[in-house]
Amino acid sequence: MTNRASYNVPVPPWGLAVAAMLSVQLGSALSVDLIEAVGPAGTAWLRLSLGALILLALARPPLRAVRRRDVPTLLALGMATGLMSVAFLAAIEHIPLGTAVAVEFLGPLTVAAVRSHSARALIWPAVALLGVVLLTQPWQSGFDPAGVGFAGLAAVAWAAYIVLTQRIGDRFTGIGTLSLTVPIAAVTAAIVGIPQAAGHLTLGVLAAAAGLAVLLPVLPFAFEMLALRRMTPTAFGTLMALEPALGVLLGLLVLHQQPSATQLVGILLVVLAGAAAQRGGRRRPRSPEQAGSHADLDLIR
Repeated sequence: MTNRASYNVPVPPWGLAVAAMLSVQLGSALSVDLIEAVGPAGTAWLRLSLGALILLALARPPLRAVRRRDVPTLLALGMATGLMSVAFLAAIEHIPLGTAVAVEFLGPLTVAAVRSHSARALIWPAVALLGVVLLTQPWQSGFDPAGVGFAGLAAVAWAAYIVLTQRIGDRFTGIGTLSLTVPIAAVTAAIVGIPQAAGHLTLGVLAAAAGLAVLLPVLPFAFEMLALRRMTPTAFGTLMALEPALGVLLGLLVLHQQPSATQLVGILLVVLAGAAAQRGGRRRPRSPEQAGSHADLDLIR
């Protein structure tokens, strides 16, 4: 019944994928006000904690299926998720949203290029790096090394997240993986997040965090799962290369962050590199369920 219903969704699969990306970037843009109230780690902790509660309400974690050898990977995946969330939110506290997304995107792009097992594919991370240089403009006085550094840390965490998700995705799929790892991510973020948020928690802050938890990860998860049932992982990955551009768009519309002409060229280079790297960089799933297990590469930030 579920599979049949998912195929009857009137929205085209590319529309669902774009809606998922818009939800992710809108959630990131709207997190800026919460960051001012409770700090980036406090925001990550609240968002992940409330997201974990929502996920646990939607699905029971498959604890009985967890084997002893799965535990280190699940713990590492949860910690990578928490680190990625904290680092990315710390980045957008310092630099524009589109720039942070582009720098972070170097992580999955490099993973895709390395997976292609082609030396020629390694040109695409280099192209994206050139785009990032044009975006960050380190020769300008306004260059923020802390923001770029946090975004780079998020890129490393995202790359680890993808590798670990793929490793554990052969055992757990979709929301089962998230219901296991997001609580671990929340605990990871709590180490710094609780001290940052202490003394600043109000009903308004909690309500805002709950809304952001719906935007990330609940809605994107639902949209991406529906999209992946109707399109190939390679097509999906290529479409996801638009995310840095959507980050710039939401940064402009919501945060009024106006990119320069040079920065727009940088974003175009990152998008081009991301789309090209996906052509040979994704492992072919052995089943439709495993295709769905990789839907959550973008959900937690």
